[in-house]
Amino acid sequence: MAKDGIGPDLRDRTLLVTGGGTGIGAATAEAAAAAGMRVMVTGRRPEPLGAVVDRIRAAGGRAESFVGDVSEEGASEAMLEAMKTTWDGTDAIFANAGYGLEKPLLETDEDDVRRVYEVNVFAALDLLRAGGRMMLEEGRPGHLVGCSSILGKFTLPRYGLYSSTKAALTHLCRSMRAELEGSGIAVSSVHPVTTRTEFFDVADRASGEGHGPARRDDGTPLHAPRMFIQPPERVARAVVKCLRRPRAEVWTTAAGRFANGFFEFLPPIYDLVLRSAGKS
Repeated sequence: MAKDGIGPDLRDRTLLVTGGGTGIGAATAEAAAAAGMRVMVTGRRPEPLGAVVDRIRAAGGRAESFVGDVSEEGASEAMLEAMKTTWDGTDAIFANAGYGLEKPLLETDEDDVRRVYEVNVFAALDLLRAGGRMMLEEGRPGHLVGCSSILGKFTLPRYGLYSSTKAALTHLCRSMRAELEGSGIAVSSVHPVTTRTEFFDVADRASGEGHGPARRDDGTPLHAPRMFIQPPERVARAVVKCLRRPRAEVWTTAAGRFANGFFEFLPPIYDLVLRSAGKS
């Protein structure tokens, strides 16, 4: 058994994945099930959740779904209760549900701010806190994982609101990790780069006409270098690897981690990147 976390053998361990119907959440649920975990995927739409469960079961894995909105009052308790009823408890949580917005900050309104923070920060923190308290009460080793972003470390034009929520989640996970050290509960944050999911389609609809940046045929923004674009399965493999051997931060590309350090060390270079991105 790892000092904090559920240990390298994931067989029969249980995992709750929010935003589990598509993208990173779906890919992580399938990768975790392939590693032997019992998985529950949650989200607002039953059809994609059902499709994920069907794929996992067809591959010989174990999965269930829970339909609900993570930002609704009582959602965390309902999901954890469903885990207890279905799988006899929760060993790991991947707070992955996220909401994107691509809009200049001066053009955002109160509803924009509240909507993004409700999902990306408040709902994620509520679930991680509720899960951590439950694990402590039960004396159950566990792992709490929050899906941040490379933009949790720096930002880009039109992504200020979104990246601020991911920065908040990064700090919350890091602080919680230190607070829970030695308790048997590991805490990690995940920092994907641009990932080929429906994220950008949803962000376009939320942002309104004329706000989204120019895109490639696969939907990814033109300002994102190709070395910073990856499939969700790559993120999923990194998350499962972290569940086996916990660490504070999960970076899915060496280039992304290097860029973070490079920009921090040389702010003028970062300013050039910002100006260039602002023109795209």
